[in-house]
Amino acid sequence: MDDKIVLKRSLGVWQIVMLGMGWMVPMIVFDTFGIASELSSGLVPLAYIIALGAMLFTAFSYGKMAQAYPSAGSSYTYTQKTMSPYLAFFVGWASLLDYLLIPMISALLIQIYCTAIFPEIPSWVWIAGYVIVATVINLWSINITANVNSILVVFQIIVIVCFVFLAVKELNQGMGVGTTLTIQPFYHPDFHFSGVIAAAAVLCFSFLGFDAVTNYSEEALNPTKDIPKAIMITALAGGLIFIVSSYFTQALFPDISSFKDPGATAPEISLYIGGKLFQLFFLSASFAGSFTSGLVSHASVSRLLYVMGRDHVLPKKLFGYLHPQWRTPVFNVLLVGGVCLTAAFFDLEMAAALVNFGALIAFTFVNLSVIAYYTIRLKRYKTPRDFFSHFIMPSIGAAFVAVLWFHLELNSFILGVCWVLIGFIYLACLTRLFKSKPGAIEIHEVMEGQKV
Repeated sequence: MDDKIVLKRSLGVWQIVMLGMGWMVPMIVFDTFGIASELSSGLVPLAYIIALGAMLFTAFSYGKMAQAYPSAGSSYTYTQKTMSPYLAFFVGWASLLDYLLIPMISALLIQIYCTAIFPEIPSWVWIAGYVIVATVINLWSINITANVNSILVVFQIIVIVCFVFLAVKELNQGMGVGTTLTIQPFYHPDFHFSGVIAAAAVLCFSFLGFDAVTNYSEEALNPTKDIPKAIMITALAGGLIFIVSSYFTQALFPDISSFKDPGATAPEISLYIGGKLFQLFFLSASFAGSFTSGLVSHASVSRLLYVMGRDHVLPKKLFGYLHPQWRTPVFNVLLVGGVCLTAAFFDLEMAAALVNFGALIAFTFVNLSVIAYYTIRLKRYKTPRDFFSHFIMPSIGAAFVAVLWFHLELNSFILGVCWVLIGFIYLACLTRLFKSKPGAIEIHEVMEGQKV
């Protein structure tokens, strides 16, 4: 590979925000509503507020580290530069669970949607079709990926606005609580706070996406400013959409007794308030959400693999290669596409479990990286403001992540540990039983290379 070929800086802050929103999937609020409503005893908006508050601390930590190390490697790079290249490998390895499996989950969901409408067509056709389209878009250009994603995210937001309009109409006509303005979705005498916390722990995973935008640091026009800004905007915008959407949904459906399947409420919600035509419109937005999530995560994992290849942690000739004209990691994009094709043989529940494990590993070490870099290495803790920003904030973020670890399903933990053990064996071979360190590229080399 020609080391002068680098990722192309072309993304503005709003393109990056939309990429994060595409990963988060605004429509997911309706898919998780039944489960969250049951756990929280009908206080889903309150659970989302708590989840947003918890995630903002970790989002702040991502922003601080993106300023210090504007690399596409995200949590992998931050851990490598602040703590240990060995730890960094395991963080990157675990994050691959998150990033690799999201496109697979998207392929599975798209297959489920399409098979339900066209049962006579083999399910593998839908998976193959999705993978081919997503792979071609990601091969071509990050700008093409960002633009396609933005159109589909805007479509989801338009559908949510239409839902709110219809919800107000139905509430005024007596459906649900029978009024547009009510505190019932936020408080009622019979609620249990432990249940709300349990729901918030589940809903925190709806915010996955604000962290993924750090993988576009080397393609951002002004990474040290745009990436931290995009992280916070993504988290706040996503949180606002989730809170508003869940408020009106909870007002319409104070409990889950109306639903035949509380685990898949989106089709019933849309049918009850808008009829068959709106249901079709609504579910097409859910389909768009699955597509954007898979498309954006496909791009993100390709860049994480690229950085690990560039660092010689993975074979550089394959993973560290960029196409000279497109300036995209083509082999990684093709590899992720190939992995997605195996979705036909994968279990949706198991894939989701592994995603949660990988995300929590990344969240944990990004918070610890802020403390290791700013507080321990730079000793920026002598003023109250510095101490709050560089120690208190990431410590609170780590504490909230610890709560999520506590609520992680046992199967998720066991499968995640097995994946880490596979990585341990690989790293032992790579470093000749840990006698040498995994390779790394300095951030200033990246920045200088992109000026060529």
